[in-house]
Amino acid sequence: MSLPPANPITPAGYAAMKARYDHLLGTERPAVVEIVSWAAGNGDRSENGDYFYGRKRMREIDRELARLARRMKAARVLDPADQPDRSRVFFGACVTIADEDDHQRVVTLVGDDEQDAGAGRIAWSSPMARALRGAAVGDLRQVSLPAGTQEWEITAITYPPPRNVA
Repeated sequence: MSLPPANPITPAGYAAMKARYDHLLGTERPAVVEIVSWAAGNGDRSENGDYFYGRKRMREIDRELARLARRMKAARVLDPADQPDRSRVFFGACVTIADEDDHQRVVTLVGDDEQDAGAGRIAWSSPMARALRGAAVGDLRQVSLPAGTQEWEITAITYPPPRNVA
Protein backbone atom coordinates (compact mmCIF):
# COMPACT_ATOMS: atom_id res chain seq x y z
CA MET A 1 0.00 0.00 0.00
CA SER A 2 2.93 2.34 -0.55
CA LEU A 3 1.53 4.35 -3.47
CA PRO A 4 -2.26 4.73 -3.48
CA PRO A 5 -4.41 4.91 -6.60
CA ALA A 6 -5.11 8.19 -8.38
CA ASN A 7 -7.98 9.32 -6.10
CA PRO A 8 -7.51 7.73 -2.67
CA ILE A 9 -9.93 8.45 0.15
CA THR A 10 -10.29 7.17 3.71
CA PRO A 11 -13.43 5.27 4.71
CA ALA A 12 -14.51 8.24 6.87
CA GLY A 13 -13.97 10.66 3.98
CA TYR A 14 -16.02 8.49 1.62
CA ALA A 15 -18.80 8.19 4.20
CA ALA A 16 -18.90 11.99 4.60
CA MET A 17 -19.02 12.46 0.82
CA LYS A 18 -21.85 9.94 0.50
CA ALA A 19 -23.74 11.57 3.39
CA ARG A 20 -23.48 14.95 1.63
CA TYR A 21 -24.76 13.40 -1.62
CA ASP A 22 -27.66 11.68 0.17
CA HIS A 23 -28.58 14.89 2.02
CA LEU A 24 -28.62 16.95 -1.18
CA LEU A 25 -30.59 14.34 -3.10
CA GLY A 26 -33.02 13.33 -0.37
CA THR A 27 -33.57 16.55 1.58
CA GLU A 28 -32.41 19.77 -0.07
CA ARG A 29 -33.39 19.08 -3.68
CA PRO A 30 -36.96 17.95 -2.86
CA ALA A 31 -37.46 21.05 -0.69
CA VAL A 32 -36.30 23.33 -3.51
CA VAL A 33 -38.46 21.47 -6.05
CA GLU A 34 -41.45 22.06 -3.78
CA ILE A 35 -40.70 25.80 -3.54
CA VAL A 36 -40.22 26.09 -7.31
CA SER A 37 -43.45 24.25 -8.11
CA TRP A 38 -45.34 26.40 -5.57
CA ALA A 39 -43.82 29.57 -7.07
CA ALA A 40 -44.60 28.41 -10.62
CA GLY A 41 -48.23 27.96 -9.62
CA ASN A 42 -48.44 31.61 -8.57
CA GLY A 43 -48.84 32.75 -12.15
CA ASP A 44 -46.56 35.36 -13.72
CA ARG A 45 -42.96 34.13 -13.43
CA SER A 46 -41.34 37.27 -14.85
CA GLU A 47 -41.06 38.91 -11.41
CA ASN A 48 -41.27 35.83 -9.22
CA GLY A 49 -38.15 35.79 -7.02
CA ASP A 50 -39.00 32.46 -5.37
CA TYR A 51 -39.19 30.83 -8.78
CA PHE A 52 -35.94 32.32 -10.15
CA TYR A 53 -33.88 31.78 -6.98
CA GLY A 54 -35.35 28.32 -6.53
CA ARG A 55 -34.37 27.34 -10.08
CA LYS A 56 -30.90 28.79 -9.52
CA ARG A 57 -30.49 26.82 -6.29
CA MET A 58 -31.72 23.66 -8.01
CA ARG A 59 -29.04 24.06 -10.72
CA GLU A 60 -26.40 24.52 -7.99
CA ILE A 61 -27.60 21.37 -6.22
CA ASP A 62 -27.63 19.40 -9.48
CA ARG A 63 -24.08 20.52 -10.28
CA GLU A 64 -22.91 19.52 -6.81
CA LEU A 65 -24.67 16.15 -7.09
CA ALA A 66 -22.97 15.50 -10.45
CA ARG A 67 -19.57 16.50 -9.02
CA LEU A 68 -20.03 14.27 -5.96
CA ALA A 69 -21.18 11.35 -8.14
CA ARG A 70 -18.06 11.68 -10.34
CA ARG A 71 -15.76 11.93 -7.32
CA MET A 72 -17.37 8.93 -5.57
CA LYS A 73 -17.11 6.85 -8.75
CA ALA A 74 -13.41 7.72 -9.14
CA ALA A 75 -12.61 7.33 -5.43
CA ARG A 76 -10.65 4.35 -4.18
CA VAL A 77 -11.25 3.73 -0.50
CA LEU A 78 -8.06 2.89 1.39
CA ASP A 79 -8.19 2.17 5.10
CA PRO A 80 -5.05 3.47 6.84
CA ALA A 81 -5.64 0.84 9.57
CA ASP A 82 -4.63 -1.80 7.00
CA GLN A 83 -1.18 -0.26 6.40
CA PRO A 84 1.38 -3.05 6.95
CA ASP A 85 4.49 -0.78 7.16
CA ARG A 86 3.79 1.63 10.02
CA SER A 87 7.37 2.88 10.27
CA ARG A 88 7.09 5.16 7.23
CA VAL A 89 4.71 7.87 6.04
CA PHE A 90 2.08 6.57 3.63
CA PHE A 91 -1.56 7.42 2.88
CA GLY A 92 -3.57 7.94 6.07
CA ALA A 93 -0.55 8.48 8.33
CA CYS A 94 -0.82 10.94 11.18
CA VAL A 95 2.58 12.63 11.23
CA THR A 96 4.09 14.87 13.88
CA ILE A 97 6.65 17.23 12.38
CA ALA A 98 8.87 19.90 13.92
CA ASP A 99 10.48 22.90 12.22
CA GLU A 100 13.88 24.48 12.92
CA ASP A 101 12.43 26.36 15.93
CA ASP A 102 11.00 23.10 17.33
CA HIS A 103 7.40 24.20 16.70
CA GLN A 104 5.47 20.98 16.31
CA ARG A 105 2.58 20.36 13.98
CA VAL A 106 0.46 17.27 13.44
CA VAL A 107 -0.83 16.51 9.94
CA THR A 108 -2.77 13.59 8.53
CA LEU A 109 -2.36 12.63 4.87
CA VAL A 110 -5.83 12.17 3.37
CA GLY A 111 -7.50 12.22 -0.03
CA ASP A 112 -7.98 15.43 -1.99
CA ASP A 113 -11.73 15.36 -1.34
CA GLU A 114 -11.38 15.35 2.44
CA GLN A 115 -8.58 17.85 3.01
CA ASP A 116 -9.02 20.48 5.71
CA ALA A 117 -5.80 22.32 6.53
CA GLY A 118 -7.35 23.98 9.57
CA ALA A 119 -8.01 20.54 11.07
CA GLY A 120 -4.56 19.24 10.09
CA ARG A 121 -5.80 17.05 7.21
CA ILE A 122 -3.64 17.68 4.16
CA ALA A 123 -4.25 16.34 0.67
CA TRP A 124 -2.16 13.40 -0.48
CA SER A 125 -1.20 15.42 -3.58
CA SER A 126 -0.16 18.59 -1.70
CA PRO A 127 3.49 19.70 -1.72
CA MET A 128 3.90 18.95 1.99
CA ALA A 129 2.41 15.45 1.66
CA ARG A 130 4.61 14.71 -1.36
CA ALA A 131 7.66 15.74 0.68
CA LEU A 132 6.63 13.56 3.64
CA ARG A 133 5.83 10.40 1.65
CA GLY A 134 8.06 7.48 2.57
CA ALA A 135 9.79 9.33 5.42
CA ALA A 136 10.65 7.63 8.70
CA VAL A 137 10.97 9.07 12.20
CA GLY A 138 14.09 11.24 12.37
CA ASP A 139 14.14 12.07 8.64
CA LEU A 140 14.45 15.69 7.55
CA ARG A 141 12.31 16.85 4.63
CA GLN A 142 12.31 20.16 2.80
CA VAL A 143 9.00 21.60 1.68
CA SER A 144 8.70 24.40 -0.85
CA LEU A 145 5.93 26.68 0.36
CA PRO A 146 4.77 30.06 -0.96
CA ALA A 147 6.64 31.72 1.92
CA GLY A 148 9.83 29.88 0.98
CA THR A 149 11.49 26.54 1.61
CA GLN A 150 11.09 25.11 5.08
CA GLU A 151 12.70 22.05 6.64
CA TRP A 152 10.70 19.68 8.84
CA GLU A 153 11.83 16.75 10.97
CA ILE A 154 9.49 13.79 11.34
CA THR A 155 9.16 13.15 15.09
CA ALA A 156 6.30 10.61 15.14
CA ILE A 157 4.19 8.52 12.77
CA THR A 158 0.92 6.89 13.79
CA TYR A 159 -1.85 5.04 12.03
CA PRO A 160 -5.32 4.01 13.23
CA PRO A 161 -5.17 0.69 15.09
CA PRO A 162 -5.74 -2.39 12.92
CA ARG A 163 -9.26 -3.72 13.00
CA ASN A 164 -9.80 -7.15 14.50
CA VAL A 165 -11.11 -9.37 11.75
CA ALA A 166 -13.06 -12.25 13.23
